[in-house]
Amino acid sequence: MPGTELFGAEERKEVNDVLETGILFRYKHDAQRNNHWKAIDFENEVKKITGAKYAHAMSSGSTAIATALAASGIGTGDEVIVPPFTFIATIEAVLFVGALPVFAEVDETLCLSAEGIKKAITPKTKGVCLVHMCGGMADMDAIMKVVNEHKLTLVEDAGQAFASSYKGTYTGLFGKAGSYSFDFFKIATAGEGGVLVTNDEETYKKADVYSDHGHDHIGAIRGMENHPYLGFNYRIGELNAAVGAAQTRKVPKIREINRKNKQFMINELSKTPGIGFARLADPDGDSATFLNLLLPDVETTQRTIDEMKAAGVAGFDYWYKNMYHFINQWDHIKNMSTVSKLPIQILGAPQDYKNLDLPKTQNVIGRLISFGVRVSWTEEQMKDLAKKISECFVKATKTVNA
Repeated sequence: MPGTELFGAEERKEVNDVLETGILFRYKHDAQRNNHWKAIDFENEVKKITGAKYAHAMSSGSTAIATALAASGIGTGDEVIVPPFTFIATIEAVLFVGALPVFAEVDETLCLSAEGIKKAITPKTKGVCLVHMCGGMADMDAIMKVVNEHKLTLVEDAGQAFASSYKGTYTGLFGKAGSYSFDFFKIATAGEGGVLVTNDEETYKKADVYSDHGHDHIGAIRGMENHPYLGFNYRIGELNAAVGAAQTRKVPKIREINRKNKQFMINELSKTPGIGFARLADPDGDSATFLNLLLPDVETTQRTIDEMKAAGVAGFDYWYKNMYHFINQWDHIKNMSTVSKLPIQILGAPQDYKNLDLPKTQNVIGRLISFGVRVSWTEEQMKDLAKKISECFVKATKTVNA
């Protein structure tokens, strides 16, 4: 967790600015706040890194992707192509704006593939909610070709991929709108927070209104502002934004160290035949928050996991069995177990979620083991970790071949 490794005086200073004024709300109260506008600072720091024309900070990455979908015109009855490997918030956001998820294949980038998207398109497809997973990025040249050919609305969930890019364009800025997460487990954290980005002024205006009960934020008196659209409360508070601003300023340095540490680990692990890695569509754009191993087959991977647990190796995720990141464990989606009725339960699901045929995805995610890259790693620690991983993999391979 790189961001949380680097808490210090910068974060305390930003938070104290807010506490000294007592203005925890992001809007108005101009005279009392002593010119401290932490949500705006947070947004500006995100724009500096990504080059986005517009950025809007919100309460979470989940509310940011939900707002991105809504502001992009995705709504009730629209079929939206989604990945089966993502944090569940992506799917929740699609469902809660009334849209209908259509699951498609991912490839060894760990993201939706152009081929998978194309195969999932129907006459009812409105858009694609593309997720850039585990610090990397999707193969955007191929995907944009399909999106443009079929005139689809692209919305990007780059919750795990802030500060990653593809051929010079940052994730989140290829489609109508994109989102980043700044929760406790990201490259930079606000504790809880998210940021929507877009290069389209109209989409930004809609997001700004939608995420604050319809307020247009014009005029000096909040209670007298107009409300051009219905909205809801997805606002971020100034305390979270203060932490987010301080953390985001550290991201270029974090990314630099991440990349060095990740490459060191790759060099060490590459000495062991059979250990491979997820494909980066643009290696130069990697945020390097995750070291993503791809082993030869699912059985060997699961045996390697068992060996690592026995050896006390920590800090890894086996997404194939994770309850919140992979479709195999999403029984509440398959059974549509909800607290209240959703549009999909009236309109009908576009797929049988209990019987999806996604063999490429099952193979890739079954072979995937991810380690969070740490900025605090020493060379000695990395050598020791790589040695243990390699030893566990070799034991697992011998077991399979015995």
